[in-house]
Amino acid sequence: MTQTSRETPKHLFALAGNPNCGKTTLFNAITGACQHVGNYPGITVEKKEGFYSLNGRQIQLVDLPGTYSLTAYSLEELVARDFIVNERPEVVINIVDASNLDRNLYLTLQLLELGVPVVVALNMIDVAEGRGVRIHAEELSKRLGVPVVPTVARRGEGKESLLQAALETARSGARWEPLRISYGPDVDPVLSEMEKIIVENGFLTNLYPARWIALKYLEEDDQIKAKGRETNPSISEALEAIAAKLAQHIQKTLDSYPEAIIADHRYGFIAALLKDGVVEQRIK
Repeated sequence: MTQTSRETPKHLFALAGNPNCGKTTLFNAITGACQHVGNYPGITVEKKEGFYSLNGRQIQLVDLPGTYSLTAYSLEELVARDFIVNERPEVVINIVDASNLDRNLYLTLQLLELGVPVVVALNMIDVAEGRGVRIHAEELSKRLGVPVVPTVARRGEGKESLLQAALETARSGARWEPLRISYGPDVDPVLSEMEKIIVENGFLTNLYPARWIALKYLEEDDQIKAKGRETNPSISEALEAIAAKLAQHIQKTLDSYPEAIIADHRYGFIAALLKDGVVEQRIK
């Protein structure tokens, strides 16, 4: 349970979370002075990594930039996503603010849709409880299908239980298994059509799950579309055409656009997830 010098790590974990969720506070509580700060290659985004030893296991932790999603609308989102996809950490420890749970779980869903093994740190539980909110971590864990560990980062509470859960997840050989969410009768058939094309052509599937790629085309993700054009221009063109047709349909019938429909269904999924037995509002 002591911090270690920098040496070849046996486990690579990444910390991901929204800005101001307590992620970096937790990172500092775990790694202390045993950390290194630099930049990601070629850009000015700060890269922080630290080291810890638990039960004889060497752990390397990378504190990813704070981000609200994994759709590459900002440099921070792009950096966080690229690290997860390219470095393939054994576990992503997702820090969520328990006092703002529904908003923070939006990133959690995107991590699960990408398929990466996740352990959730239910942080700031003291703040939530101070507002009369009690969150049943075991029930949330059951519904998400991943470990959920209560923490109070600023006091270092729960950090070893969290790392132990991450180690157990890594040692279990957890595979990348993407979560599948329904996006409604307008979007789901189009996703299935695109997913079939992607799978049949092995289009970017060495990097990403097929359904996730389709979602990114619907969300107008510039990085994924650029990679697609470089990899197979004709397939990328076909997917872009399908996405454009859906966008026209949604604009005409719902006065909306695919990104908004997708976001609405994610928040709907979260609302259903938190119903009846997860979040208890106490009268103070």
